[in-house]
Amino acid sequence: MLFGIIGFFAGIIGGMGMGGGTILIPALVIFASIDPKIAQSVNLLSSIPMTIIALIIHIKNKTVVFNLVIPIALFGILGAICGSFLANYLSSEVLKKIFGLFLLIVGCIEVKKGISSPKKNNCLK
Repeated sequence: MLFGIIGFFAGIIGGMGMGGGTILIPALVIFASIDPKIAQSVNLLSSIPMTIIALIIHIKNKTVVFNLVIPIALFGILGAICGSFLANYLSSEVLKKIFGLFLLIVGCIEVKKGISSPKKNNCLK
């Protein structure tokens, strides 16, 4: 039941385009006591069907800017390869700290953006 609840909320966040891993990985580590390396691999594998469904819906709603997708995807693949090799050399404790720091920084940036310019729309058309 716990995994279903965690997956549901990760799917909601992922479907909104904010990355379900920001919920899934910490939830699996904190609430289910799963090793961070296992949580990362579960996140990557479970994101495939969630991403496909969300992408279909976003394409139907015409909210995908395709000329942005190709360079991001290509360099993202390169980054994923490098990150996967790097994760093999780092301990789970170091990965926890890196991911926690990343979430803290992203959270602070988002709060700052929300406070300083709540009505600004940065969508490309």
